[in-house]
Amino acid sequence: MERIKNRSQEFCMELDVASLWQVLGNSGRVRDTNDFIWSDDICPTSCKVHTTRKANKAIYTTEQTQMIFYDTPGLVTENEIKKFKLESSFASAYRHAAQHADLIGVIHDVSNAWTRKELPFIVIDTLKAHPRVPSILIMNKIDALKSKRVTLELIRTLTNDTLTNEKMNKRSNKPTTNESIPIKKPANADREVSWSNFSRVFLVSAITGSGLNDVHNYLIASAKPRPWEYTAENFSDETPENLIVDSVKARLLDYLPQEIPYNLETFLEYYSVEKGTIYASVEVVCPTQRIERLICGESNGRLRQITERVTSDLIETFGKPISFTIATSSKEKQKKVSQ
Repeated sequence: MERIKNRSQEFCMELDVASLWQVLGNSGRVRDTNDFIWSDDICPTSCKVHTTRKANKAIYTTEQTQMIFYDTPGLVTENEIKKFKLESSFASAYRHAAQHADLIGVIHDVSNAWTRKELPFIVIDTLKAHPRVPSILIMNKIDALKSKRVTLELIRTLTNDTLTNEKMNKRSNKPTTNESIPIKKPANADREVSWSNFSRVFLVSAITGSGLNDVHNYLIASAKPRPWEYTAENFSDETPENLIVDSVKARLLDYLPQEIPYNLETFLEYYSVEKGTIYASVEVVCPTQRIERLICGESNGRLRQITERVTSDLIETFGKPISFTIATSSKEKQKKVSQ
């Protein structure tokens, strides 16, 4: 049996991928991770920044290849950690991911005209700290760029003109070009804003799915021959209980204004699996009764919307029927009861 086991491992391929992304708006990094996984929404997503509160692993297995995505929190400053009440792991999670990765994927939002012409200094510092780890540049929201000339200029700027259009699109059917475009010097010329060692550049749109097949195929081809870290049934290193709580937190970010969702406490009240159905209940503790009323909405309408959205997310994640509820309470109410 041992010989058969070792024989099967000769055909196993694995790839550990760390994603680095900027915090100035949601660059679609989590959305891309879910799209790389190809099926289920494993990593909670929202329209606000800091949906990812800690480092997780998302696992995708196909035939002989297993890919592990380090779904890391964004690169943040100490001020942002305090402002959004982030976990202490935020400051070091991306470093840990880069140290253990076979490949680093830098996901860059090109829809923001103010920030798209330079990579964040923390991204560049991380790449410089791990120069031997291959890296790729994934330019997300490429559908926001209407001009081919702007796209080519941006590629040259971010890669320090080290990647030709032919190398970037060598597997594409689009004709290559040798058009010469002078690189415009960025406004902040006192620091590095580009990286010269990207192996490839990918133009993608997480919303439309454009370009994701190319990234997926490249990652499969980059896998290393070694035994899998997880079984084929695993899709995350997180427990189901934590995935449920994280899904609630993500939807609260979508439905509540400003910084209110960052000040809520979320707990799992109940979890069980019976005859293939998941039964779960989550409690959301609010700082005041006013915020509790805000979450519930008129006649509990907003709370029902949030519950329905989370239920839909969990069905997609687990692929099982879900019976799910959300209860609310406030610290003010709890204090009155205890007196």
